[in-house]
Order: sequence, then structure tokens, then C-alpha cells
Amino acid sequence: MITIRPSNERGGGDYGWLNTRHTFSFDQYHDPRFMGFRSLRVINEDFVEPGHGFPMHPHRDMEIITYLLEGALEHNDSMGNGSIIRPGDGQRMSAGRGVRHSEANPSKTEAAHLLQIWILPSERGLEPGYEQKAFPAEQKRGKLRLIAGPDGEDGSVTIHQDARLYVSLLSPGQEVKHDLAPGRYAWLQVAKGAVELNGKLLNQGDGAAVSEEQKLTIKGIQDAEVLLFDLA
Repeated sequence: MITIRPSNERGGGDYGWLNTRHTFSFDQYHDPRFMGFRSLRVINEDFVEPGHGFPMHPHRDMEIITYLLEGALEHNDSMGNGSIIRPGDGQRMSAGRGVRHSEANPSKTEAAHLLQIWILPSERGLEPGYEQKAFPAEQKRGKLRLIAGPDGEDGSVTIHQDARLYVSLLSPGQEVKHDLAPGRYAWLQVAKGAVELNGKLLNQGDGAAVSEEQKLTIKGIQDAEVLLFDLA
């Protein structure tokens, strides 16, 4: 079964420095039908204006992945990490028993376009941690590239949950396939362009919850960038 979450039905709003769209209930947006999917709790699509960002704020007991689509984002946290996140990077912060961080657009001219992803950890009170790796476009073009998973497989960043995040870049007509093991679920998020998922059309910003399906075929309709979550 595939259930589409249309882009134009997401929550969020335009706050001047931040234009954001929430796939699931978040902050002041609440929809009891969309509280998350399996361990996936948040997918926010954010456009951050030049010179603006999120000031230092706390988190705990959450695996937080920031995926840049355009521009750059400067990360700082209470663990002493400081970095610039760029398009295609896999960046993971485990909030664990408590951490503070800030995310800001360092550019004076270019907006930052990103997906902010939260995944519930398998246990509470873990040691906070940070990891960031680059995944070049050629590793994702026409294939599903694992960028985050529970064991660091294939050079991915490690998250504390039985969940895997793949990214693919697809040209029109290109296909990638993914097998779901029995009892597994999936969420597909279209970051750019348009694709068909098992024949169902998904446009930019759309998401799809997948259950009781064993084989997934993702076909590019326009030049596309997609994120596929394989979930327990």
C-alpha cells in the first residue's frame, strides 16, 4: 500500500527569514493524521534567507539529519563541533541526553534550501554525538546511495535506530529498485523534480508512506532528487 502525502497539504509558513513546510506535525502545526511514520518523526523543508538561521537551542533523545539541497549551512554545537554543511553531505547529530546547537546560512547572497529530518532513537539517554560525510553526486546518480544507517555500512553516517536513508539522483526515464524485507516499511520524499513510485506520480515536496510492499521501483519523470527511508 502506498499513501501519498501531497506537498500542498503540508503545514508550516513563511516567516520572512524562513519559509518552511512540515510533512509531519511540528511546532505550531498539528495534524493527528500525520504525527510521523514509524521512527521517522520530522521532515521539514526549509528555505533560510542569507545571513539568518536558527539560534542556539536544545534537543534531546533525537537523531537529527540535515540534508542540504542548495546553498550552505553553518553548524555549531555544545559538543564543540563547528562545520559548514554543503549539498549532498550527510550530517547527523545524536542529541542523546542533551545538546545545544545552532544552524545559520553563512551566505550574504544565496538562500539555503535544506531538509531537516528527525528520527526517534532506539533508546533514550544516549551519549550525544556528531558526524558529517560528503557523498558526491556521482555516487547517487542513477543508484540508491546509503548515507545513514545503524552500523555505518558502506561509509554511511551512523544513526541509533533500525532505519536506513538512501539518496538518488534520477534523470527522466532512469529507474532504481529497492527490495523491502518482510515487516519493513518505507517513506519516499521527493526533494526535487518528479518521479513515479510503483507507477504513482510524486512531485517535488510530495512524500509517500509504503507498507505491505516488497519491491519498490522509482522512475525519474523529471530530473529528480529523492530520499528513501527503509524503516522497521
